[in-house]
Amino acid sequence: MARIAGVNIPTNKLAVIGLTYIYGIGRKKAEEIVTTLGIPANKRVADLTDDETLKIRELIDEKYHVEGDLRREVSLNIKRLMDLGCYRGLRHRKGLPVRGQRTHTNARTRKGKAVAIAGKKKATK
Repeated sequence: MARIAGVNIPTNKLAVIGLTYIYGIGRKKAEEIVTTLGIPANKRVADLTDDETLKIRELIDEKYHVEGDLRREVSLNIKRLMDLGCYRGLRHRKGLPVRGQRTHTNARTRKGKAVAIAGKKKATK
């Protein structure tokens, strides 16, 4: 099992797909890394040589923000918005959608599980 940027890469996946397990590397960046280093696109992580994994590790360390550094940067950006008290910061603070989505219906991922509100009892005659 290859370990790159503190993440265990699954051995049975293609190298391009395996690299996407690293936080901050998506499909596009993974393809870019593989083509830059001249690794065949159909090569699996288990088939990578130690030299190739070392090259991948070095390239990621020097060229990309990944894992802990990126997570820290993102959380500091969100914290900054909340400290400023701007609209986006307030939405983060309240746990509501930040990018203009509707909240009357939907938004369950951000708002959490729906809470039932006790309705009025029907008046009997």
